[in-house]
Amino acid sequence: MTKYNIKIYKDIKVKMRDGINLYTDIYLPCDPEYNTTNNTPILLERTPYDKKALNLTERYNYFCSNGYIIVTQDCRGCFASEGELYFLTQEAPDGLDTLNWIGRQNWFENSNKNVGTFGTSYQAWTQSAAATQNPKNLNGMIVNMGGSNAYTSTVRQGGAMELRFIAWAFWHSASNTNNSLKSLETDLAINSYNFENALNNWPIKKGLTPLSLIPNYERWAFDILTNTDYDEYWMQPGFAIDEYYDDHPDIPMIYVGGWYDSYTRATIENFVGLNKIKNSEIKLIIGPWTHGTAQPEITFSGDLEFGQDASIGSFKDFHLAWYNKWFKNTKTKNDSNYLYDAPIKIFVMGSGDGRKTKDGRLFHGGYWREENEWPLKDTNFIKYYMNNDNILSKTKPNTNNSSTYIYDPNNPVPTIGANISSLAGVHPLPPGTKNPTDVPTALRRYNIVNPGGYNQKENKQFYGSNHPYTNLSERQDVLSFQSDQLTKNTEITGPIQCVFYVSSDCMDTDFTAKLIDVYPHSDSFPEGFAFNLTDGILRMRYRDSFKQENFMKKNEIYKIEIILYPTSNIFKKGHKIRVDISSSNFPRFDFNPNTGEPIGLNKKQIKANNTVYFSDKYPSHIILPIINR
Repeated sequence: MTKYNIKIYKDIKVKMRDGINLYTDIYLPCDPEYNTTNNTPILLERTPYDKKALNLTERYNYFCSNGYIIVTQDCRGCFASEGELYFLTQEAPDGLDTLNWIGRQNWFENSNKNVGTFGTSYQAWTQSAAATQNPKNLNGMIVNMGGSNAYTSTVRQGGAMELRFIAWAFWHSASNTNNSLKSLETDLAINSYNFENALNNWPIKKGLTPLSLIPNYERWAFDILTNTDYDEYWMQPGFAIDEYYDDHPDIPMIYVGGWYDSYTRATIENFVGLNKIKNSEIKLIIGPWTHGTAQPEITFSGDLEFGQDASIGSFKDFHLAWYNKWFKNTKTKNDSNYLYDAPIKIFVMGSGDGRKTKDGRLFHGGYWREENEWPLKDTNFIKYYMNNDNILSKTKPNTNNSSTYIYDPNNPVPTIGANISSLAGVHPLPPGTKNPTDVPTALRRYNIVNPGGYNQKENKQFYGSNHPYTNLSERQDVLSFQSDQLTKNTEITGPIQCVFYVSSDCMDTDFTAKLIDVYPHSDSFPEGFAFNLTDGILRMRYRDSFKQENFMKKNEIYKIEIILYPTSNIFKKGHKIRVDISSSNFPRFDFNPNTGEPIGLNKKQIKANNTVYFSDKYPSHIILPIINR
């Protein structure tokens, strides 16, 4: 393939409809004499993470050297661009205005007029937000790990708040070098703040953290924290992609996700929702990955190793293969490594032997498989019931049983592995540092909660764990139900739902559920290894509708449904299937104070006596998508 030289035009002002300029760089492919070439396609990425960052510019140079015009832009209020950042909602109009601007440029006239978008996480949101506006200059998308509806799954979930986005407000404001955003004193204060302080004293109070020094960040952080009903606020195009599928252009798209990504459910929702109503080729690929641009090239998630086949190879070349097919009508030998025929390609986890790798991880293994629809055509949705003596089985209970536990917001169940990202902090500035830019925030950022699969046992590496570091199943506020040892391999692939019958002596509380693969004891793991696959939560005031609160009556029994993120896993012969039920999973989700006060603004918190029922009349169960092949 021809390798092109590159000509870069930096910090071009692109005016939005309200007069704000967003600074934009253009990478143009050139011949050996640096004359720009014609008939090349265009790729756009809009980012809040600094278009000049090394990890981004390396990718832009690679795509451009392979014959693509690259347009990259700092989002509003971020780094070089003007205006103020308001989380996600600005990206629909700004994305549309940018695509329209591209269509007016001379180099667009000399291109082949195919414009595609790409990007991960927030950059995935910027793509989908722009697409809700039905732009005429958008011809293809690669959406890696982005949202479908911020309220139902990703920013909030089940009525609860995913605290990673409050953390995002702190560490992103610390890293954002936008000139109009903060003074040196403000920057030093933001960069010195320890987000664990906020978690230790939750909820945060307006005006009383360094976030108040950057009012626009504090404003949207408290907005997403305290706007708890699903209303017009959450239905804005930048938040609710799924509300605007009909307006989405009918173009080739591929959605990339990971079983341990923070957007697993959203990735599949986008694929399913758009695939139903569009005629263009729409594809889905999900690996065993956590969240990030580099993760599809990695073979592990948390403490689980999946083997070399789990890596996608070069994610940059994956992009080129997709756009070479649609925008250049070519297919190189290398492209064949990344293209697949079926609409869906998934990595089925769990074919490994459970040995400990040289890196100390459990070898869980797995393999790739192509599918034609979601849920899979031959899915058997089987109910596994909670029974007495902590048993999980296909047998419906025939006696009246229940279990009550005390949920104390002062001692929530710690998050140990999850579909999570961005719940990060920033290490303090080195002593004597006079300017935060001397030590970039990105180099000091660290995960407070690590994503992926982990043995469900407290450990000093997990926030909120306490000595003597017991198994979560040993906690008095965790109900664990597990199957007998399986007599054959059992594949679970698809959406997962829990149906519980519950009560409480408080007017509001939470219930959580987690699906766990329990390995038998082995020489490698003599204490056993029980790792998280997926989880979910429901805030009881939203059990009937996310649009309106409905508080509980004391000790009245309610039927509730908790949606867990989808997964794909083989529970091997000899393993056990386990479901853990509790009322907190912190700091993945904010904890419920049990008082019925406005969420995020509560002044007190009380203990709750929460009960789960499992009987003939109240058969609590989990619905598992079993694949018999």
